[in-house]
Amino acid sequence: MNKIECAVIGAGVIGLAVARELALNGHEVIILEAESSIGTGTSSRNSEVIHAGIYYEPDSLKARLCVEGKKNLYDYCKRRGIPFKQCGKLIVASNKKQIYNLEIIQQKAIENNVNDLMWLNQSEVYELEPELSAYAALFSPSTGIIDSHALMLSFQGDAENNGTVVAFNSPILTGEIKNNSISLNVGGSEPSKLLCQNVINCAGLHAQSIAKELIGLSQKHVPEIHYAKGNYFSLIGKNPFKHLIYPIPEKAGLGTHLTLDLEGQARFGPDVEWIEYINYNVDSSRGKSFYNSIKNYWPGIKDHSLQPSYSGIRPKLNGANGPATDFVISGPKTHGIQGLVNLFGIESPGLTASLAIAQEVIKHLR
Repeated sequence: MNKIECAVIGAGVIGLAVARELALNGHEVIILEAESSIGTGTSSRNSEVIHAGIYYEPDSLKARLCVEGKKNLYDYCKRRGIPFKQCGKLIVASNKKQIYNLEIIQQKAIENNVNDLMWLNQSEVYELEPELSAYAALFSPSTGIIDSHALMLSFQGDAENNGTVVAFNSPILTGEIKNNSISLNVGGSEPSKLLCQNVINCAGLHAQSIAKELIGLSQKHVPEIHYAKGNYFSLIGKNPFKHLIYPIPEKAGLGTHLTLDLEGQARFGPDVEWIEYINYNVDSSRGKSFYNSIKNYWPGIKDHSLQPSYSGIRPKLNGANGPATDFVISGPKTHGIQGLVNLFGIESPGLTASLAIAQEVIKHLR
């Protein structure tokens, strides 16, 4: 049986960030990834937005780690040459009735220490985005977009340069907590058994199923997972917008918003589709609801100008009718097992918060 100080399960943006932070702090680290490459799940199937920290409940992990992580991420990108653009976004009230919603969003942002939002009236919105139909809007100048794959590659490089080993095609089969250590049975073409001092479960959509395989961990510390698929449709032809455009948030998501890639191409989504099993197929018939939503803020969108693009899945801790939930970082103070940290429900703003989440995990291991 091989011994290792720290095993990080999952090579998405969170697992890579955690491994990097551990390695930079002088720990011996192995990353165990079930797939053949980094970031094949939620990390590569999202809007690639650097969020400001506007929407989340004050004093929540999402709020605190997003705001901290945003600053850290912009600084990191500048230092390391990661492609990004601080393009800003508009949160749009399509009619007078939605002004109240904007006021609530602005107040929540202030409580989260996001103090740079600017209120725009109809004419000011028109000056920024002539194609946009809005009664009023909030402008968030600190929102941006990023090349998430370049970020993950950089995290991987930092970790490996500080001694981390990445083991691909290495799914976790079972595990056992015994005598102040955690043993992991690792599958793949060359199955192995690892005896670990610390295990950090960053498996995203699979975090709960892995936690359930750890003998010695009470199942009361493993929350139920719900899959909320988000479908994206891309715009055919020229994009008239320079900023990200967000409607008033809806239940389980931020609405069918317009985001840009670093080349300026536009895509719309994600919507919310509750599913029982993981699948990434995009149903083209869902495009009809996209047109209906988009026309509320861009009435000039042309018919047949959208095409199915891709989808991602949010690892929700609440179902379709449940309230919004926070990130769960479950460490020894929660479950009583030294050296074990499970991360559950790491959805948006996980990408933005990745560096801050990694620093938070370190605190749970000390």
